[in-house]
Amino acid sequence: MGGMKINPRQMQKAMKQMGIKQTEIEDVVEVIIRTKRNEIVLKGAEVVSVEMGGSKSYQISGPETVRELGSDDGSSEPQVTFAASDVDLVMSQTGCDREKAVEALTATDGQPAEAILKIMTE
Repeated sequence: MGGMKINPRQMQKAMKQMGIKQTEIEDVVEVIIRTKRNEIVLKGAEVVSVEMGGSKSYQISGPETVRELGSDDGSSEPQVTFAASDVDLVMSQTGCDREKAVEALTATDGQPAEAILKIMTE
């Protein structure tokens, strides 16, 4: 079964037959998910709208920043989080600890390859 490729045109036709409509939302600047305690902010996210069975859902991907709510003084720095796989990749390729991997990812806007290069050239 490995290596089975699906023609994108056939995939679109099958989705249409099942009543699924998928649309990429262009020019997304920022997505904010607000909870009771914080905001998850995704800048420059890729957003896909999926309509099926009369309901609409969104698939969002991109680097996230977590901001705590309730700190009006503006003194708290936003906590930047990255996919665990990206942090693990940087750690495994460079032999550094988690803190240094996160630091490098922060400095390179969440780009694992650039973070690895940054650590290796230090």
